[in-house]
Amino acid sequence: MLARCRFLAVNALRPSTRTITCRASDFYTDPSKNQEPGVSTSPDISPKQRKILNRALRVDQAGEIAANWIYRGQFAVLGRDPRVGPLIQEMWDQEKLHLEVMDKLQLQHEVRPTLLSDVAKVAGYALGAATALMGKEAAMACTEAVETVIGEHYDDQLKDFELLPSSHPSIPLLRDVIKEFRDDELEHLDTAVEHHSQRAPAHALLSAVIAGGCKVAIELCKRF
Repeated sequence: MLARCRFLAVNALRPSTRTITCRASDFYTDPSKNQEPGVSTSPDISPKQRKILNRALRVDQAGEIAANWIYRGQFAVLGRDPRVGPLIQEMWDQEKLHLEVMDKLQLQHEVRPTLLSDVAKVAGYALGAATALMGKEAAMACTEAVETVIGEHYDDQLKDFELLPSSHPSIPLLRDVIKEFRDDELEHLDTAVEHHSQRAPAHALLSAVIAGGCKVAIELCKRF
């Protein structure tokens, strides 16, 4: 099920009380909205609030880079499989959209990208390819473990964003983007379980190692 967003247009678009229903990410992918204040400006906030915003977007952009390379690695191995190839492609396409939006958010809010982006690419590809070589179930176990951590991470971010002012139109929009992406990632998790992720060899150990690596990566990208 796709995440939906509901805005009062007075917040994100035009001075009107008309309610608009859409995916939050549409505001970043629709060229006609490029000049809207919620998409093109950043709030004047305190240093503490700016630190929260910068760390969040730096980590999220890095996470989407890694996710794209995980699916790239899985697709390189399993792309021709008639059962899981199209499934991996579908989830990868969604992560490509996530990265496109995160790249625009990083520019909008003038956030320094992580210094570890190249590491994220290499590690992501290696993880995706290695688990795919272990079999379809292991590839799905990788998705399950990663998306479990990311879902929890997005929930934590939404709590942190309560400290950011809703008066600037970019902040309510950002919250809805994060909610949308969280729901997309949890949908990937459900898909992985439905495709037998928990039948992977040494599932518990594999999941623990991958989840632990994701949590370390999140903390590193906050700082570097």
